[in-house]
Amino acid sequence: IFGGSYGGYATLAGMTFTPELYACGVDIVGPSNIKTLLDSIPPYWGPLRNDMLLKIGDVDNDADFNQKISPLFHVDKIRAPLLIGQGANDPRVKQAEADQIAFSMAAKRIPVEYVLYPDEGHGFARPANRIDFNGRTEEFLAKHLGGRAEAFEPPEGATATFPLETRSFEYEPAQVVY
Repeated sequence: IFGGSYGGYATLAGMTFTPELYACGVDIVGPSNIKTLLDSIPPYWGPLRNDMLLKIGDVDNDADFNQKISPLFHVDKIRAPLLIGQGANDPRVKQAEADQIAFSMAAKRIPVEYVLYPDEGHGFARPANRIDFNGRTEEFLAKHLGGRAEAFEPPEGATATFPLETRSFEYEPAQVVY
């Protein structure tokens, strides 16, 4: 299963709610916790947030409902490897959405690869980063689904970082708290 943004949520939901169906997953900028996703929406997007609450359900006042629909709370059910791609400057699905599910999976020793691009937003706009993530995805899919992959060389100018492989004092947090 593979998707970005809402498709990334669908990937995470598929991996957690129907794990028996998938050999692996690729999540690009997908929200893992609906409440934290909506809480990160800036005040000037208020009408959008209210519209999302109407469509999704009241995760503000119903913690049980949020836990039911948010993949983060069902990480233990994941049976297959997951590749996560995230832009550190994403204004819609914040880096924290990827951080929380990636670190939760890693802590439970569930196979996860997490690639963070510090100069990207909601998706990968820079050609070098797009090529980089596509190459990593091709290798990941070949490894977990079988088949071939072209030899991967990170392209010049790609800015991929790997938060799961970085010691905490080297890792730039998703948010600076003052």
